[in-house]
Amino acid sequence: MSKILRLLIFSCLTIPKLQGQNIDTLKLTAKEIPENYSIVKENNCIAVQACLLYDKPEIYETLIGKLKNKEFQSFDNKKDKGSIMYFEFETDFKGEGFLDGLLWGGDKPTKEHPEEYYAKGNFLIIWSFKKGSTIKKISKDKIKAILN
Repeated sequence: MSKILRLLIFSCLTIPKLQGQNIDTLKLTAKEIPENYSIVKENNCIAVQACLLYDKPEIYETLIGKLKNKEFQSFDNKKDKGSIMYFEFETDFKGEGFLDGLLWGGDKPTKEHPEEYYAKGNFLIIWSFKKGSTIKKISKDKIKAILN
């Protein structure tokens, strides 16, 4: 089978799945949030870089693409607090290499900069939680199931 035909088949199978999604479908619902977590209204980013990206994405527009929509969910409990930031771009997100440097100052999360992200198509999700976060795992599992 030619490469072009394989690419066409792959596109037909994956693009419709992403086109039907929006940020609301990616967010955690009340039923998915464990009882010991409370929802908070402020952005609970651990590192300032993630909050800066959320608050002022236009600064990075030439590197990451033009933003269409953004929302966040923040959570708190006795041992775990943080935020999930959802970004939807007008076209595919294109700033993965840049994002590594912005969030971590390197190529992987650190204790001081524990944010993790997932980019697929025109969506970018950033989890700003410490390692081992229960709510981060629940969200990551949901998002990967929806977007993969």
